[in-house]
Amino acid sequence: MIRILLAEPRGFCAGVERAIEVVEKSLEKFGAPIFVRHEIVHNRHVVERLRAKGVVFVDELNQIPPGAVTIFSAHGVAKSVVAEARSRDLPFIDATCPLVTKVHSEGQRYAKQGREVILIGHPGHPEVEGTLGQIEGRVYLVASVADAEQLVVERPDALAYVTQTTLSVDDTREIIAVLNRRFPTIIGPDVRDICYATQNRQTSVRELALQAEVILVLGSNRSSNSNRLREIAEEQGARAYLLEDASELRPEWLEGASVVGITAGASAPEDLVLGLVAAIKELTRVEVATLPGPIESVHFKIPAALEG
Repeated sequence: MIRILLAEPRGFCAGVERAIEVVEKSLEKFGAPIFVRHEIVHNRHVVERLRAKGVVFVDELNQIPPGAVTIFSAHGVAKSVVAEARSRDLPFIDATCPLVTKVHSEGQRYAKQGREVILIGHPGHPEVEGTLGQIEGRVYLVASVADAEQLVVERPDALAYVTQTTLSVDDTREIIAVLNRRFPTIIGPDVRDICYATQNRQTSVRELALQAEVILVLGSNRSSNSNRLREIAEEQGARAYLLEDASELRPEWLEGASVVGITAGASAPEDLVLGLVAAIKELTRVEVATLPGPIESVHFKIPAALEG
């Protein structure tokens, strides 16, 4: 028999819930088709379910017909994207996570103070691309401790940093320590500004990996926070696997395990967790329990244009 331990919290965060609600409400109010620039969140199942309801996902705004209702994804967009939408008279609704918007505001505030800004994040990630395009002036992208050690700036006494929201306090601690050592006058946001959901899920998977020999992480391989959950589980000594859904489960992963932990990235719906539990039940007898963790009660309001 295998004991299955479910992480708490897991799955959807408030920013993802809000983004999906924005799309659903837009469909109700305006009807299909609704166009979304990039995937609303990094999860194939979420995207396919919305596509079946009449949502069209595009890479760029020039793929959207004139006058069509347009939604920006939870990751946020550059100012140039907003300007392009206005120039094409596209009625748009911004589903950017409020915590991402807060990072934009902090970066803009630092830039207005005359500071150069360092963005701690992963190159090419949609959130990072959006944030880079929201902050005027010089912005340096730092992805690792090595980047921080080698960084050359024009104004070392006028620096500030912000971070990608899907990085936790633990993910950024060493990088920030290097920046503080090299640039003693650098300033940055309070640690309370770090995305609560990212931190909670990473703390939970650490606890999970202390009890489980195997950790299964549900999420997209393009999801930054899902990949990090797998990495953390491995760092704690567990065998860890990232899978999009139960169809990717391989029985040999469970061999020799008495306790299997399951968690889910912030874009993964709960029914995928239930499906994975059911798949394991088909292989062996199981006992299912939940590892206690913080209860998340955060809820973000949707844009006023969609209320009522």
